[in-house]
Amino acid sequence: MFRFRHKPSRREESVRLLVGLGNPGATYAETRHNIGFMVISQIAEDLEIRARRSAHQALIGEARLAGKRLLLAQPQTYMNRSGLAVAALMRFYKLTPGELLVICDDLDLPLGRLRLRGQGGDGGHRGLRSIIECLGTKEFPRLRVGVSRPPTRMETVDYVLTRFVSEEQVLVKEVLAAAAEGARQWWLEGLEKAMNRVNAWSPTTELNSRNEG
Repeated sequence: MFRFRHKPSRREESVRLLVGLGNPGATYAETRHNIGFMVISQIAEDLEIRARRSAHQALIGEARLAGKRLLLAQPQTYMNRSGLAVAALMRFYKLTPGELLVICDDLDLPLGRLRLRGQGGDGGHRGLRSIIECLGTKEFPRLRVGVSRPPTRMETVDYVLTRFVSEEQVLVKEVLAAAAEGARQWWLEGLEKAMNRVNAWSPTTELNSRNEG
């Protein structure tokens, strides 16, 4: 287990690590459980960078702006072992928990809602659980992206591995843009300002309920 007993040595530039959670491979691409990966891809596109370099059990990329360095990462360990990649990255770059932001899906939030918090439990999310176990702390920021609960006759494990339907696509694009902007605000302006904006955000796209019956 990777624990933070000492502060890292002083760096010349500010470094932040942004991790989107998901499962690797075409089978899982763009499924609800992979919305963390999708947000990372959106950020990379916005910053005009590639997050395709393989290192520390993840695909990573990096950007710099105004003396601040941002690392983007998509763990390739599969969701339940995400903490292995995150701990390796934290150790290599000598980061503290406050310099990490994890982006993941959330069944308890409807599609179109975001929640940014500075710490907390895993909420039943196995990727977050793995990170908490590997880092030995719950005190790291996380951005939860709502994907809604499954229809009443569908098992949760099956639902999170489905892709967004055509009626959801416009809303999904709006959500990805808002989540990417929230992550950018966290990187450049800090957690408190980002929380105030992200948690107050609401989409312009309306979606009819899919979970009836």
